This record gives sequence, C-alpha cells and structure tokens, in this order.
Amino acid sequence: MRKLLHFRDFSIFKKIMAAFLAALLPLMLITWIINEQGTASIRKEISESMMNTTRFYIDSLDQEVDRICRYLPNYVMDTDLMEVATTGDVMSAYERSNMILEIQQRLHLMKDSSPFIQEARAYVPLIERTILSSGFETNVDDQEYVAMQQSANMYDQPFIYWQNRLFISMQYPVSTARAPLFIVSIELSTNKIVEKLAQITSSREGQTAMLRMDEPWSLVSGSNTGLLEAMKQLATEKQELQVQEGYETINFDGQRYLTIYHYSELWNSYLVSSVPESTILGPIQKYRIWFWCAAVLAVCIVLFFSYSLRRLIYRPLMRLIHSFRRVQQNKLEFIAIDRGEDEFGYLYHAFNNTVRSLKTLIEENYEQQIRSQRSELKRLQSQINPHFLYNCFFVLCRLIKSDHQKEKAYQFCLYIGQYFQFITRNTEDDISLSVEMEHSRTYVEMQRICYGDRIEVEFDARVPDMTVPRLILQPIIENAYVHALGNLRSQGMLRVYGEQLDDSFVLYVEDNGDGLSDAEIQQLAGRLAKPHYTFEETTGLINVHRRLQLRYGEEYGIKVSRSELGGLQVTIQLRMS
Repeated sequence: MRKLLHFRDFSIFKKIMAAFLAALLPLMLITWIINEQGTASIRKEISESMMNTTRFYIDSLDQEVDRICRYLPNYVMDTDLMEVATTGDVMSAYERSNMILEIQQRLHLMKDSSPFIQEARAYVPLIERTILSSGFETNVDDQEYVAMQQSANMYDQPFIYWQNRLFISMQYPVSTARAPLFIVSIELSTNKIVEKLAQITSSREGQTAMLRMDEPWSLVSGSNTGLLEAMKQLATEKQELQVQEGYETINFDGQRYLTIYHYSELWNSYLVSSVPESTILGPIQKYRIWFWCAAVLAVCIVLFFSYSLRRLIYRPLMRLIHSFRRVQQNKLEFIAIDRGEDEFGYLYHAFNNTVRSLKTLIEENYEQQIRSQRSELKRLQSQINPHFLYNCFFVLCRLIKSDHQKEKAYQFCLYIGQYFQFITRNTEDDISLSVEMEHSRTYVEMQRICYGDRIEVEFDARVPDMTVPRLILQPIIENAYVHALGNLRSQGMLRVYGEQLDDSFVLYVEDNGDGLSDAEIQQLAGRLAKPHYTFEETTGLINVHRRLQLRYGEEYGIKVSRSELGGLQVTIQLRMS
C-alpha cells in the first residue's frame, strides 16, 4: 500500500512509461511462454519418437540374436560334425574331406541366415582344425578356442567379447565338467550392428552407442569420444538409479544434446542415443531468434517512445514546472516560446500572461508597501518615545541640581535639541551617511551622559560620501543600549565602525551584552532572512533591514552574529553605487 501511495508521487513520464511497460511486458511474456511451451512440446514428441525408434531397433537386434541362439543347437547337433570330432583322426582323408565340405555348407547356410553374422566357425581339437563357412584353417588358435568356451548359460549371457570381436558360441558337450569335443561359434558383424545403431540418429547428426555395463566394451556409431564419455557417465548414473529408459539433456563442449537411453537385458547394455538439440529444434530455434529480435525491436520501440515522450511532453512539462518554481522563488521570468499552437504553446502563453500580471500586481504592492513604510517613518518621526523623553528630562533635572555639572547640563540640552530636530524635521527620506553618523554620535553622547563611565564607546565616524535611508544606524545603537547594555552589571562595551568592501560599505555595531543565547541569535537571523514582503513588526532591526533591502536589493541589509566582544554583532551592508 505504501509503494502504491509512493507511486502516486511519481512524475507523469514515469507513470506513462510504467503503463506502457505494463501493457508491453505481459504480451512479451505470453509470447515467450508460448514459444517455450511449443519447444517443450516438440522436444517431448521428438524424444518419444526417438524412444520408439530405439525400442524398435533394440527389439530387432534382440529378436535376431534370440533366433541365432535358438538355431545354434541345431548346428551343434550335426552328425557329421560329431563324427569328425570323435573319429576324424582315424578316417581316411577322403571321408574326412567330404564331411568337412558338408559341414562348411551348413556353416555357410548359417552365415547367410542373418545379415549380422560375419562368420560361422567350428573348432575341432581332434583334427586340430577350425572349419569356416567358406574354407578351413589348418590349425586351432588356442587362445581363441579357450575364449569361445562358455562358462554360463548361453541364453542368459550369449555374448563373448574377445579382441574387439563379438561372438556367440556353443560347445559339445554342453557340460563344462570335461573338455568339449568341438565348439561352434558365430562371429557377429560389429560393423553391421553399428550401421543398424546409426540408423536411429542418421537423419539428425547424432551418435548412438551400445554400452555394456559389466564389461569394458561398446559399439559406437560415431567418432566423438568426448560425447561418448558423457553418454557412459549418464548410463552409469541410470544403472545406479535402476532407471531403464527415458530421455534428458546433457551438455558437452558448450552444446546441448537430447539423449535417449534404453536398457536391454539380453545385451546387458544401455542403448544411448544423443542428438544435438540445435538439429532437432532447429525450426523452433528460428522462432526463438525471431522472438528475441521482436524483443529487441520492442526495446527499440520503448526507447523511441521514451525519447519522443521525453522530448514532446516531459521536457516542456518540466520546463513549465521549473518556471513555476522560479516564480515561487520570486524570480518572475518569462518562458521563451518555442512551440507552435499546440497545448504547451497555449500553456506557455498563459504562463507568460500570468507572470506579467503578477509583476504588475507585485510592483503595485511594492509601491503601496513603500508608501506605507514612508508613512510609518513619518509617524515615527512625529512621535516622541515618552519613556525616552522622561529619561532625558530626569537626567537633565539631575544635572541642573548639581552645581558642578551645569556645563554638562547645558551640553545635554544641546544634544536633546539636535536629536529631536533630526527626528521631527520633515525632509526627504534619503540623507548622507555622514549626517546619519552624526545623529548616531549625538545619541551616543546623550547616553554617555546618562550612563556615565559604565559603558565604554568606540565610535569611528569616518564614512564615504554616499546617501542612505534615514534612521538606519541610530535604531541599531538604541537597540544595543536598551536590550544589551542598559541592565549589564559589569563594564559595558559598544563599538561602532565601518569598512569598504568592493562596491559595498559595511557598518558594524558590536556590544558585550550577555542577554542573548546562540539559539536566540540564530532565531533572529532566521527572522531577518524571511522575504521582505512578509508582514511583521515595522520597527527596530527588521524595519531597518526591510527598508535597506527595498532600497538596495535582497543581498543587502542587516545580518546578526556573535560578536568578538561576547555580545551581538549587527552588520549593516550598504551599496555605494
């Protein structure tokens, strides 16, 4: 809820962009979801299709091997082969040759019975010959002969893998308690099996492998050894998990491969097929590329829309807002109209007309305020502070009664006359700074007679030749006597001096009073910093400050701070030009 309320404070530009993105992003998200779901659906269908193909080929191989295993005993029980294996050494050469030819014909028929049979052999130790389907060897390879002897049930484990060759063999007699009389073996063509496996992924540029799990051999329809290792690792993991078939994606060499695996109990092997996803999902990848192109285009549209919105709406609006802020800062400046007759052109014209009217009203208000302040000044000049007048007469009486202070009483009478002559005379509002300083000096001399030696005054009356508003220094000095020095129990100190800074002349009035804290000085400085047209009291420091700002500008007037003497320092900045 707080975030929603905070959103209400956003700029119009941000709100429009948020609304635009709120409409665009869901559409892009829906498109992306449709693309991904389509990809997943097609990937699933292709995976299931490859799984069915794998099942078909592995079933074909299983049936072919099962047929060979079931027909092999018919050849083993051949009477000619038994006779040669038992009495071949006592037969005549002619009889033995005729029987071998008969055996060769039957071995040839066996070889031709399946495209996966590369050669059919019969090992006869008695005559020390290995009979082939198309010829016969003169001796028996002892190592091969030993390797062809089955140590388990042929139907459970029919395959013998020896020197990168694959065999199915059967011996006679079947019992392994005694040495066999002969062995018939079928050498399977690994090339034909590999060609059969290659048909699973031939149209998809993949690789298929028959991976034996209990022996270190495999039949592979490709040459990518790195991918083969990844396939072996997958088969090992699935064997440990006892998962017989399925499909998943493996990563190899920075490329994703859709991998189908199926376990064959007959072969005790996993048939694993890996196909690059880029091959099977090629069309979908194109759609995905188009989607990202559309996304990039959408970003470009957003950027163009943002630029257009910022240039056509946001910048003119911010320009208008900045102009209103300048008006709040009392800077009544017109907007340069660089628009046509559109809405912002109308607003600019209306704003300039408003500023023009405000200037007129403010000028009239200033003129009225100046007249009011002049009237107030004349009223102050025409009135005499009763308390001050009472004090003056009281001091004068005290001086007259004293026989040895008649001269001081005379001088005090002169000071009173000069003071009230300056206050009550009706002349122009502007006087020379030297006259203002002289009047202030007269006031100080009167206070010196009243307070005696209790207050020490340092007064530097050297000032440049310039005109200033009337009564800008004497009220400040009077404020020091009334609020800081009058009730001070210790020795009072008042210092009045000036200095010239560039095109300004600055007067300083300092005292050592202890009646103001730092917080009160800061508060007084804050009141002086308020705009000059706020309505507050029109006497004292603020009256002088406002009149000076009205005369010279806002950067001039009165500032207050802590004096080096410990009391208040009043700085009066005047413009010389």
